[in-house]
Amino acid sequence: MRDAIQWVRSIIFNAQMYVMLPVIGIVYLPWALFSRRGANAACHAYCRWVCKSAELIVGLRCEVRGEVPTDEVMVAGKHQSFLDVLMIFGALPRGKFIMKRILMYSPVVGQYARMIGCIPVDRGKRGAAIRKMVADVNTGKAVPGQLIIYPQGTRIAPGVKAPYKTGTGALYKEVGQDCVPVACNVGVFWPKRGVTRKPGVAVVEFLPRIKSGLTGPEFMAKLEEVIETRSDALMAEAGFVPKPPVAQS
Repeated sequence: MRDAIQWVRSIIFNAQMYVMLPVIGIVYLPWALFSRRGANAACHAYCRWVCKSAELIVGLRCEVRGEVPTDEVMVAGKHQSFLDVLMIFGALPRGKFIMKRILMYSPVVGQYARMIGCIPVDRGKRGAAIRKMVADVNTGKAVPGQLIIYPQGTRIAPGVKAPYKTGTGALYKEVGQDCVPVACNVGVFWPKRGVTRKPGVAVVEFLPRIKSGLTGPEFMAKLEEVIETRSDALMAEAGFVPKPPVAQS
């Protein structure tokens, strides 16, 4: 019975979350059309709405830990579900994503992504994508702020191992910015697939920054080690018991 009630609550939460996306987008649109500050305010308002409604409806509290960067840095995060996207962006003052080009054509999401300076790349064209990312940053097409990238390239379920892609290392080397790793446990409560959202404390944690100047291999090894180690600790804190390792290609 308890599972059935949580499922119903999850359906209600999911429905209102998607309804509020265009509502907030429309409310902020007059400001957003003339000011990047307005576009950022709209996106932050939506992040706050989802996090607060998750706590009220399904009992999932969102907690941000660590020192949140406010300067020009790369932010490389563990990606387990849509919730870590909202929590990381919501914590940053001027976040912007490197994201799949197709998402730029999504209603509301695509329009606001353009307005806050997100950088579109074509998935499956790794070399071209890296060059495009670097060119956009170096030529100023990428607006100032915290550049968010997911080193594994997609959502990874808790307990699943997946490689860290070289694009993050190439971007780190070419842009010459510090990188702030981010660990999380949100996939324990908000799975990659399915509608049920579990009660608990979803955490994203900003970790000590990795200074610029390392070689690509040194940076990637350190980035993977700190993100995976801390994410495993956060998931264990949330009660997650991993199954035997599963490889994901």
